[in-house]
Amino acid sequence: MRRKLPEHFIGYPSQEKVARLMFRYGMRIADGRVYCGDVEVSDSALGRAAKVDRRIVRSTLARIEGNPELNDLFTRLRPMALLASVAPVMGWSVLEIVPTNASAPGILADVSTVIAEAGVSIRQAVVDDPDLTDEPRLLVVTEGPVPPEYIPSLKRCRGVDSIIIH
Repeated sequence: MRRKLPEHFIGYPSQEKVARLMFRYGMRIADGRVYCGDVEVSDSALGRAAKVDRRIVRSTLARIEGNPELNDLFTRLRPMALLASVAPVMGWSVLEIVPTNASAPGILADVSTVIAEAGVSIRQAVVDDPDLTDEPRLLVVTEGPVPPEYIPSLKRCRGVDSIIIH
């Protein structure tokens, strides 16, 4: 998406900034309004978050709604709760996988196979899109810690550069 958005916002970098923020947080458009789930987000609040004037937000929404491709995209977005930040409170563990190449296939498959072999349940796995972030990661929230003897196997998984255990 990082590559696709700019073509729709050539000459309008502030509008692109708003659209990127909306995309990143799964904010959708419906009837000229912005929603995060079912919660309406005001133009002013979105403008503050994007560090632009609310009028830029309004013009961004008009541009999105006036473009069938963008409108189709932004009416379908939905936010998602990231469990990694609450894992310690819930008694869960988090593995942060730093990939060698985030676009390579099989990283999630190999990592989840090793975790399953360790007898640990995965609560959530979230992969950053390499088109949306400069340093994509795979976050794996597990019901408990992965036994230390399985860490070398995780490090040998295809596409894994390093592992950060939270």
